[in-house]
Amino acid sequence: MFESYYMGAYWGPRKETALECARRAELLFHMLARCDSTFTQWYRGGRGAPRTLPGFPVRQEAAEWEQLFLGRMLRSDVDDEVIEELGFRAHVWNSKNRDWTRIELRCGAYSPGAVNVCLLHPPEVGALRERILSAPLLAEMLTSVATAWDPDFAIVSSSEMVDLVKKRKGEVRVGWLTYLSRRLGTVPPLPAPVRIEPGTLGWLLVLSPERMTAHNPEHVAFTARVRELLDRAGLIQRPDPVTGEE
Repeated sequence: MFESYYMGAYWGPRKETALECARRAELLFHMLARCDSTFTQWYRGGRGAPRTLPGFPVRQEAAEWEQLFLGRMLRSDVDDEVIEELGFRAHVWNSKNRDWTRIELRCGAYSPGAVNVCLLHPPEVGALRERILSAPLLAEMLTSVATAWDPDFAIVSSSEMVDLVKKRKGEVRVGWLTYLSRRLGTVPPLPAPVRIEPGTLGWLLVLSPERMTAHNPEHVAFTARVRELLDRAGLIQRPDPVTGEE
């Protein structure tokens, strides 16, 4: 049965300029390009995009990302003034139709309770989806996202699994792969087959070498167990309410 897998990285209010966010985006896409050949070229929308291409090609350079971010800032409905505290947004993809990988970015937001995110949606069908949804490749991709954006946490999971496992709104989520910033605390010992990979900024947890699915009761129970152990260690509850997560 189909499940809506995604990669999501989340962090709280962080005031950054368009250029600072652009440098992070440049790093992210350079790192992703080393993960898989389909991640070397990305496109954006806009009027007049070439019909032979998926959109306007995006050069993976900070200068281009800065202009892209500045052009997508939210404005007030009253006077059309830029709302700086809401940060920047961008949406890119690497192909057409259902075999594309899409990335959504919301960054630089610093209003109280703001959530900044990096969301990656793999293809919905096909051999490319199967290649991407493998633990080794996803671990590289999640490491790329964590290195570039320094989120509080990040996961690879299906929306269906998240709905079954999470207990509180705004909590740190646990998925098939989970990244936890060192800002949250220290990861406790976890049961096999969880693999814990320590990094400079945080820990990468791979709950299983096989794909974890919400349609397997054992996978759901094991993910819930890992969540409970992390909760006991104080890593699940977040101090500030978070809205707008995938």
